[in-house]
Amino acid sequence: MEDKNKKKDLETTLKEKIEPLLEEVMEKHLGITIPQIEADITDKLKQPSLNIYIPFHLPFSQAKKIFKKEFFKEELQRHQGNISQLAKTLALNRRSVHRTIKSLGFKIKELRTKSPSPQQYQEEFISKTLRSTLKPYEEIIQPRKMEKMYGELSSLSRHIAQLLPRERFTWKQAEKEFEKQFLEHALKENNWQIKKTAQKIKIRPETLHRKIKKLHLKKD
Repeated sequence: MEDKNKKKDLETTLKEKIEPLLEEVMEKHLGITIPQIEADITDKLKQPSLNIYIPFHLPFSQAKKIFKKEFFKEELQRHQGNISQLAKTLALNRRSVHRTIKSLGFKIKELRTKSPSPQQYQEEFISKTLRSTLKPYEEIIQPRKMEKMYGELSSLSRHIAQLLPRERFTWKQAEKEFEKQFLEHALKENNWQIKKTAQKIKIRPETLHRKIKKLHLKKD
């Protein structure tokens, strides 16, 4: 029920606040509004903002270990090294968090002094989303107009970050999202051949079958 309410709140915010903001900026700098750009941006903003590198070329266990390290590093920076806040967000106990930090070799003091704020992380994610969405349109929109549009991205990202509900992942949710993305990529790359995919990512076919069912993965 809580997830449905979050999704509804996000869709309402996108429809009532962010779409008009995008239309205003496009009208100002491009001279027109382009519904497809607007739809592309809002579709991407609907996706969970788990923007962590996933090494698809590695076996499953190695890729998961690297993902875990990157995820915990980003979350530690996001919480500026505050273990209590981090444990609460990730739905883990403090002892587990301390044990994980130690095993991954992180230095809390450095993370506390060098970390950007959660707001800055949110703005950076939105800015990357806007840039990646606009890039395919560069060939059909006048370069001068696109330059003006890009010049507005920092301000636009800041406004959207203030409006957009901030996504929070527990470790279990992040782990599930990693497995979903990694296995979908591996299955597509191997034409959904279970045995071949399992061999490639170095897991048992029975384990892959179980994860496909658990994650509700389906062939396109």
